[in-house]
Amino acid sequence: MFDSAPQDTPPALQQSAEFARALEEAGTPALQLPDGTLVLRRQFGPLPVSMITRPLTTTASGLAGLARAVPVKGPRLLSPDRPLPLHEIGALPLISPATVAVLDLRPDEETLMGGLHPKWRNRLRHGQAHGLRITRQNMPADPGHWLVQADLVQQAARGYRGWPTPLTLAFGRANPGKSKLFVAHWGSEPVAAMLILRHGRGATYHIGHTRPSGRLMSAHTVLMWSVMLWAKSKGVEFLDLGTINSEDAKGLERFKLGTGARARPLGGTWVWWPPLTTLARPVARIDRRLMGLD
Repeated sequence: MFDSAPQDTPPALQQSAEFARALEEAGTPALQLPDGTLVLRRQFGPLPVSMITRPLTTTASGLAGLARAVPVKGPRLLSPDRPLPLHEIGALPLISPATVAVLDLRPDEETLMGGLHPKWRNRLRHGQAHGLRITRQNMPADPGHWLVQADLVQQAARGYRGWPTPLTLAFGRANPGKSKLFVAHWGSEPVAAMLILRHGRGATYHIGHTRPSGRLMSAHTVLMWSVMLWAKSKGVEFLDLGTINSEDAKGLERFKLGTGARARPLGGTWVWWPPLTTLARPVARIDRRLMGLD
């Protein structure tokens, strides 16, 4: 119905059938447009707000078509999967674009190993030399699980917000076998863990945590390499490692890009609402700079 992304574009978790099932399981079902695009709905007082996050459309006019197709009054928050000149459709910018790290898993294992940054590869060998035991299982539907609790503490310490815990656990219940927990053990002690969510031909790094002893043994690096090989063996083509931030989290950025992942800018967040269209025109040039279009 609308313009879609090329086949080499990684599918976003937020537009997957698995995500739709998770939302349904969590009691917050998404609206689905005729072309399959998922729309989240929220109520802010008397004002209904619809949110379209990382849709497949690759043009401003295509995203305008999606916005108009939402059968609910009120503002639309539009977060395209790549920078788009949404000022041309009368949208106003709210949040400047984030950058994500995306790893192509289609090459063979030898090529993936060769694509690792030399320092990353050295840490992998360092971690492997410690004889860590790696386990993999479906994520338990337990809000008290140590990884879930460690992630909540980490969010508070670093000042960011992830998915609500009920939605994370609902993903596993609604999609059996697609919420995978990887844990590195030193003896009987779990020293690091990662939660990976599979969706379509992609997968997303959802939660990760390493304890101090795990950092000494490069456990997170060993886990990530295990995830890469497992995902590839399951036919996963792209691994979304999430956002990177060179200003506030340089170490995490180096870790993610050290896998051979490429940095890719998203399109920021815009608000589209016909009553605001006349306000958007005078600030079009400012919009372009803010949203990384110049």
